[in-house]
Amino acid sequence: VHRIMCIVYLIAFLFSLTSEQCSSKLMEDSSQSFMERMHTGKTSFIYFGNHVNPTIKLFMEQLEMSADALQDYGISVVKVNCSKDAIANYCTGEKLMTKAYLFRGSEVLRSFDIDTVFDVNAIVSHVLFSVLFNEVRYVHTPAELLRVESTAKQNSDIVVGHIPVLGLPEHRALMEAAFVYGTKYQFVQTSGTLVLKHMGVVDLSSSQARLWFLHCKGVSRRSDPCPSTPMRKPLNTINIHTFLQLMEAPLTESVLDPSEVDVVHLHLGVPVLYLFSQPQTQHLDRATAQTLGLQLRGEVGVVLIHRDNPNVKTSLKYNAAYRLPQEDVKYFTLNSAEGVVKLFKEELLQEQKLENEEEDEEHWSDLDILDDEVSESVYRDRDLMLDLESVIELTSDTFQITVTQDDITVVLFYFKWDAVCMAFIQSYIEVADALEGMNGVKLAAVNCGEWTDICSDQNVTSFPTVLIYRPMAAAQLYRGMLGTKSLHRFILLSLGSSPYILSSSAEVMSFLEGDLYSKHMYLTPVKVLGLFSSTHDMGVTSFEEAARLLRGESILGLFAHKEMIHVWTSEVEGLSVNLPALLVSRGPGVPYEVYSLPSSSPTDLVSLIKQVELDRFPELTVENLPWYLELGKPLLLLFIGKEDSTESTKALAEIKQPLSSGQLDSFLPCWIHLGRTPVGRSILEKYLGFVPPLPVLVMSQLKTGEEVFLFPPERPLMAKNILQWIHDVENGQEQPAGLIPDGKWGPPVPFFDFLAIMDQEAPTYAVQRAPKMKTGGREDHRENKHVTPNQKQTPHPSSNPQAPRQHSEL
Repeated sequence: VHRIMCIVYLIAFLFSLTSEQCSSKLMEDSSQSFMERMHTGKTSFIYFGNHVNPTIKLFMEQLEMSADALQDYGISVVKVNCSKDAIANYCTGEKLMTKAYLFRGSEVLRSFDIDTVFDVNAIVSHVLFSVLFNEVRYVHTPAELLRVESTAKQNSDIVVGHIPVLGLPEHRALMEAAFVYGTKYQFVQTSGTLVLKHMGVVDLSSSQARLWFLHCKGVSRRSDPCPSTPMRKPLNTINIHTFLQLMEAPLTESVLDPSEVDVVHLHLGVPVLYLFSQPQTQHLDRATAQTLGLQLRGEVGVVLIHRDNPNVKTSLKYNAAYRLPQEDVKYFTLNSAEGVVKLFKEELLQEQKLENEEEDEEHWSDLDILDDEVSESVYRDRDLMLDLESVIELTSDTFQITVTQDDITVVLFYFKWDAVCMAFIQSYIEVADALEGMNGVKLAAVNCGEWTDICSDQNVTSFPTVLIYRPMAAAQLYRGMLGTKSLHRFILLSLGSSPYILSSSAEVMSFLEGDLYSKHMYLTPVKVLGLFSSTHDMGVTSFEEAARLLRGESILGLFAHKEMIHVWTSEVEGLSVNLPALLVSRGPGVPYEVYSLPSSSPTDLVSLIKQVELDRFPELTVENLPWYLELGKPLLLLFIGKEDSTESTKALAEIKQPLSSGQLDSFLPCWIHLGRTPVGRSILEKYLGFVPPLPVLVMSQLKTGEEVFLFPPERPLMAKNILQWIHDVENGQEQPAGLIPDGKWGPPVPFFDFLAIMDQEAPTYAVQRAPKMKTGGREDHRENKHVTPNQKQTPHPSSNPQAPRQHSEL
């Protein structure tokens, strides 16, 4: 049972990033609790110390992190403060503070110098190796390995790991795999070159960690060697798990076309070879498939498809096909088994390997210069000339004349040396090209590196900044995403009135469902109508100001006539309104939604309007995600692949049933279309560690923790089953399938603190050359301060303080 629980914990660790820990798992024992621990019989890793110096402080930080990791394996990590509780035999002598001990009950399994267990990977790997001492065999010579093979034949397969240096992440990955799969496979560890040579490695000078799978279980004769399959990917936890999964599935059989076959290899990112079997040659075809499966095992999955099933509609001119990760199926004619092996090993797999190596080389060469993806994109396009023909370049002489004309003027303020500016200006040019020839709007730009006076006068302090100028109105700040689609939509919505003043029932219907609605339907189907008893209502002024703040983001109308409103609402079936109110229309055929409108400030109205615009069952996109997350509700999230597929349509309909009855009011039911929002696939993989067959329903963002729950794939995705599953999750009867990844978003490489490096190399260098300045006859020794280039700047005054600032779809 303990093993099974550990497998569950480790699988979650394999495929998800650990969420930020709320509390440390490192325990501190007193004399009494230490003695009690000695009688439990449980495994503990304990450090005894009496004070903290810089070296010990670093070790304690690693010890604290290891407590979180080892807890999943039932091992407690403990510290004892010998200054408070002097424990005999451990809190005295020269070994104090330099040793850590692994206990099982009161028995010391092993002691470690803290130089050996120097970080979390070293602690976890050494502790697990000690715990698994009787299960993981350590061999020095080929003869010792052959004796292990001889014992394993007909009983179990063997996993051999060569770890050149103990205590590194590769060592930890092997030990964690041994803890999980140790009852299934015999694990062997070695660190010498003799075994490497025995396994056929030519370059013995390489310090690379390696792994092999020895197929001993199927070997019946003691004299026969165990066939071996090398793992060709870097030795880490995920790759080991993937590799072992592939060892268990060399051949799969199916009665579906290749594009419909769902095998584990697709989820593991491994190429798949499809072979078609004819009824008259079925035994020969299966033998060929098994041979190829063994030859390509660990690198390619092999699927045998039986043509005698009517579901197989592939043309008879093809007898084979293959599918590379993230690509479509490609069909070909197989002439020989050797030709297929050559196709994969010498061409397709080598092409993938070269592509990965080229990507790695480009990645690391760029990291020598750049810190983020935006800078990288600008660096790659540094030789491209920007065509600013469709954008008016403003100067001090032309700025005021241009922005005070009758047209709407959109102005981009930028710096040429700023990476984000140069990336966004390409999108800005695309918008200008799309709007070229449209009356009433023009796009311009100001280079703040040359015309600093303009940027200072307009109070522009962050870059890039987009302001919209209209005659006789204050400039409006664009707060949308820095991309072509978002800016283009914002400008088109800005061309209309905000709010539209409506004076009759006919105009109201035109705004909600008629000609005026059709004019903006492709930009947004949602319209918000403010209903007031008269234009003298105190809330009208606030609504008009809120509409001005939301110009370009929402379409708002104003209808202020009590008698006409009652006449109009009486004509609409089931509609009852108490003034003042907000009426939301989501398009023809969708029932109107009515919300009471309390007396409030324009900024509060902005928040209210943005909330009522949100869909009750939205499709999540990069653009709208921040608004929905602000609701603070747990997500009931459906991932679909093809919206028009039978499974997806049925899943969407099943969730809408309890939604319409109010049974899901405490959740945010939503869905992601992986075709339109490809990042959804990455989200799903981060949640669960793999991409299961779609559609798939998950629950996340719970207030009780960072767990992610997966709707059981074996249960039909029906309304009653969904409600029962939610009930089970809330009552703690469901186990989480993963954890929400850490929300921190830092740079891909750490910043270099050059001043600190200088201090380490030459401690007195900077002090000796500190500038001396005379101030009023006194020497003022100014301190050298390390100022980062990313200092926080004062934001531009916002016309919409409630809207979240969304940066970059670049």
